[in-house]
Amino acid sequence: MAVPRLLFVHAHPDDETMNNGVTIARYVAEGAEVTVVTCTLGEEGEVIGDRWSQLGVDGADQLGGYRIGELTRALRHLGVSEPRFLGGAGRWRDSGMPGTPPRGRPTFVDSGPEAVAQLADVIAELRPHAVVTYDPAGGYGHPDHIRAHHVTVAALDAAAARWPVPRFYWTVVSGSAFREAMAELGSEDAEPDWVRMDDVPFGYPDEQISVVVDAPEHLPAKVAAMREHATQMTLGPTGRAFTLSNRIMLPVLGQEHYILAGGAAAPPEILAGGAAAPPEGPHPLSGLVDGLDLR
Repeated sequence: MAVPRLLFVHAHPDDETMNNGVTIARYVAEGAEVTVVTCTLGEEGEVIGDRWSQLGVDGADQLGGYRIGELTRALRHLGVSEPRFLGGAGRWRDSGMPGTPPRGRPTFVDSGPEAVAQLADVIAELRPHAVVTYDPAGGYGHPDHIRAHHVTVAALDAAAARWPVPRFYWTVVSGSAFREAMAELGSEDAEPDWVRMDDVPFGYPDEQISVVVDAPEHLPAKVAAMREHATQMTLGPTGRAFTLSNRIMLPVLGQEHYILAGGAAAPPEILAGGAAAPPEGPHPLSGLVDGLDLR
């Protein structure tokens, strides 16, 4: 019997762990073939702390190379042997946020049809049963996240004659799950200078969620992987909260949420109207390939 094959497409090192760490660890532990494709090296990331600060773009501009190591170690905690970069390591540079000055290298937002062809070839090679990337807004609006969404959608279409992917998902945040997790955090979970954000301005309503991966036994692997991305995030004293360079406290989520947005095995109403309806059967599902005829 074929084992599940999953492909996660992310913009920068660390996105895979924050968004899908529990899911990746669960499926690897269950024997699935899991591949993470990262589209850039994250060269424009804001470095936390002084130890590695001179690696940033205003110093040695060596952050991208260092983050390859962070990503490699993080993936090993999740059970994935090595990273894979779209077009090869360094082909597409982190685009940064709007207003980032040009660095004289091809950025991912300007990758054009070449990036689509590269990802289509990966899909045809791996023949994944499920492909996961961001929603059309890129989760929080980063240009590279938005580009990853559009590249993935186009690559699915370009690869369809060679391998029609059964299911295509957006990785999303459940608004209710995020609020509940925030409410459970106390001062013991944070460092003194962290900022608490109780008015959550994002997240999808529960009725739009197609899949909830709830695998708390794999949360320690996610936390360990997050610690490896030390230039980009800091874990709190208890490991139940973390922060990015903005020092806003965020919960480490043991549940991860997905919206079924397409794929050859998606219900007709999904294919016709985007991610507007849940999949057939129990809702939400507890796994990305539940009910699929694996081949």
